[in-house]
Amino acid sequence: MLKAVASFSGISVDDLAKAKEFYVEKLGLKLTDEMMGLQLDLPGGGQLFVYEKSDHQPATFTVLNFVVEDIDETVDHLVSDHGIVFEKYPEAPGQDEKGIARGKAANMGPDIAWFKDPANNILAVLSV
Repeated sequence: MLKAVASFSGISVDDLAKAKEFYVEKLGLKLTDEMMGLQLDLPGGGQLFVYEKSDHQPATFTVLNFVVEDIDETVDHLVSDHGIVFEKYPEAPGQDEKGIARGKAANMGPDIAWFKDPANNILAVLSV
């Protein structure tokens, strides 16, 4: 069995300055270190390490999920106050005009909406 004393997740980006502005200014994450990349505190106690990679390839799957109490309020805030664009996926059942897939109403999981960081990594907000 793995006996780790701590853990964190990491993702690459193609422009660290743009990533810093996005994660700190738009999403409001706390930056704790910038020595080799961006060390960010996540809600609930986790950490995310964001590093620049010259041959960065964006993730084709969701790399980070933010659980929120009110998904409609959160999506509206991110769109109106920060200019975040939510993705529309034809294969996402029940996705509305805001980009929220209404999983709860269809008894198919959480309500979830996806958006991308400046490096095109996929993130999501969801309410369970």
